[in-house]
Amino acid sequence: MRGVTSEDPVPVTIELNGRRRSGRATARTLLTDFLRSELGATGTHVGCEHGVCGACTVRIDGVAQRGCLTLAIQADGRKVDTVEGLSDRKDALTVLQQALHRNHALQCGYCTPGILMSFSDFLAHNPNPDEQEIREVLGGHICRCTGYAGLMKALIEAASEMRGEPPQISDSELAT
Repeated sequence: MRGVTSEDPVPVTIELNGRRRSGRATARTLLTDFLRSELGATGTHVGCEHGVCGACTVRIDGVAQRGCLTLAIQADGRKVDTVEGLSDRKDALTVLQQALHRNHALQCGYCTPGILMSFSDFLAHNPNPDEQEIREVLGGHICRCTGYAGLMKALIEAASEMRGEPPQISDSELAT
């Protein structure tokens, strides 16, 4: 009789976007792979697999984290939110998603889920960010399609709208 090895899948149960979900993972299975392959939550993207690009950002127990740097077994019993869970309704966009759409800040869309997760977390903790704070959070993401101006404008606009205010920055102020 052999013992359990790191290659043997074990049960992993998480609360994914408010629903209890279970699957199996080996000791080396990354959370991103578990979410995508085992649970079918394909909105979380894998970019660099080194925690640099930010495409894999999810919230674990309410805190934005890199899914590619987290093992699935580390998430067992925890709450995990992905981009699929940002809106309460499948046919509705959040204020942040609408702002990205209005400002053409989506481009190919590969990095967008991670950016949405980081900024939804950031704005929940800091509803009145200044431009430098937004640049710092955005600096944790690599987008190869944009000049970041559209993203900056969208994020500033979303923060203002979430506070019930008009945008506080003009296009000319976003020159980078």
